[in-house]
Amino acid sequence: MYTATGRLDSGTLLKQYSPLVRRLAHQMIAKLPANVELDDLIQVGMIGLNDALGRFDIAQGVQFETFATQRIRGAMLDELRGSDWMSRGNRKQQRDIEAAVHRLEQKLGRAPQESEIAQEMGLPLEEYQEILTKVRGTQLVYLEDMSGDESGDEYLDRHVADEEGNPLSLLQDQRMRMALIEAIKKLPEREQYVMSMYYEHDMNLKEIAAVLGVTESRVCQLHSQSIARLRVKLRDW
Repeated sequence: MYTATGRLDSGTLLKQYSPLVRRLAHQMIAKLPANVELDDLIQVGMIGLNDALGRFDIAQGVQFETFATQRIRGAMLDELRGSDWMSRGNRKQQRDIEAAVHRLEQKLGRAPQESEIAQEMGLPLEEYQEILTKVRGTQLVYLEDMSGDESGDEYLDRHVADEEGNPLSLLQDQRMRMALIEAIKKLPEREQYVMSMYYEHDMNLKEIAAVLGVTESRVCQLHSQSIARLRVKLRDW
């Protein structure tokens, strides 16, 4: 991977690590609305990889793949910041769903049904389900955003975090991990299946839809609803 002069062989490394760019782009696109294009993320990710090649210093004691991952994700995040990927209206609708779930859980002492959440929000069921599809973009349990406050730090920084301060690293805390596990156990059965297939078995929406015998859109709705429930549970943690 080095030239005769001891420098990184950029051409070889670009070819070797381009699958890393694609993998990171696929991971990120799963958390974002449908209007974000995969090819756009890959393109800016390759720019990030090229930037990593120019900046990498082996004397820092960091593996190149670790360093490159940070630069690639950083480039993708910068692109998303500039494209206003999720409207304020959609963010408000996500918070409204969570607020309705919270009120109903307090009142009913159990996980509310989908129709009950729609009624609490004063919406027909079909309109509520359409909103669930639209708010895709809060598609993971981002543990850094349990306050519900959209002011202050950048929304995107909390919802698609990079390696430092990544919610995944927070999950390594055993207490938080157990809280998440318990929250998932309290989801309605079908939503538990969706979460298990999506995160534990790394299945995509099409595959999950085939297993459940529903449309991909319906899986997306169930997933968004699960996230709203989990965020409510973990906010109280």
